[in-house]
Amino acid sequence: MIITKTPFRISFFGGGTDYPDWFCQHGGQVLSTTFDKYCYISCRHLPPFFSHKFRIVYSRIETASDPSQIEHPSVKAVLTWAKINQGLEIHHDGDLPARSGLGSSSSFTVGLLNAISAINGRLASKLELAKDAINIEQNIIGENVGSQDQVATAFGGFNRIQFNRDGSFAVEPIVIKPARLESLQQHLMLFFSGVSRIASEVAESKINNLFNRTSQLNKMSSLVSEAIEILQSQQVPIEEFGKLLGESWALKRQLSDRVSNDIVDDLYSRALKAGAVGGKLLGAGGGGFFLLFVPPEKQTNVRQALDSFVHVPFRFETSGSQIALYQPEGF
Repeated sequence: MIITKTPFRISFFGGGTDYPDWFCQHGGQVLSTTFDKYCYISCRHLPPFFSHKFRIVYSRIETASDPSQIEHPSVKAVLTWAKINQGLEIHHDGDLPARSGLGSSSSFTVGLLNAISAINGRLASKLELAKDAINIEQNIIGENVGSQDQVATAFGGFNRIQFNRDGSFAVEPIVIKPARLESLQQHLMLFFSGVSRIASEVAESKINNLFNRTSQLNKMSSLVSEAIEILQSQQVPIEEFGKLLGESWALKRQLSDRVSNDIVDDLYSRALKAGAVGGKLLGAGGGGFFLLFVPPEKQTNVRQALDSFVHVPFRFETSGSQIALYQPEGF
């Protein structure tokens, strides 16, 4: 049996510039981190005693004799792409809900690719996992998704990810003094809006609008460098990072009328009144998790103001997708 553990991600700045339609003409970059909430995929060879060849357990249970019969899009695509012939049983468990802006779909795809590679006796590199996940989600499944989530969840850590016009990408770990990084950590709060959405559908409305929003996307890209300068500075107050989050959210809302809604707007308004400096909705938009930058002395007020929303404490992580268990099988 193989169990993989793949983190979720928080995208701070640059989201939208990671769509191939954009960065293949203009280039793009994002600043993101992974954190200590995970997607777990367990995978084992299915003993040859069943009428079915594949069993997939997630929010539902599927059995199939061939990958083409599987309904879960990522499982179907990965097993078909990998030309899997031997029977498998695959289970998914997640620390946080899917369709919530944390890159959970890509965490699943990356984790499954890692598991399939390992069960075949091979350890995939983080670069392979990211590239293969991008190919599967964008080209095989045909989803309207960017390229940052696959890279972030495969590599892990606090990184600038640059997307080049030739379709390649580069991962640059950001060097920040430990005390400064801890200060950032202590100022961040994560709340679930209670609204789940299909990211591909929201993203499609943004993609259709990309070249009508050139100034916004160029500015969103420039915020990546500004944010890094703030984090690496010893003179600039850390609160400036929070203000940039608010600026990024204002720009992101201009990309599509589906990015926000009344519930999200109410959450953010209440947070600002209670003492938040800034914040933004994570992922494509439309719902999911909202990241807030809040001075520690104001966080009790914010929790009380948002008591109808779920608060999720978290810590940064640096491992990326990993094999959490490898146990040889008898079949």
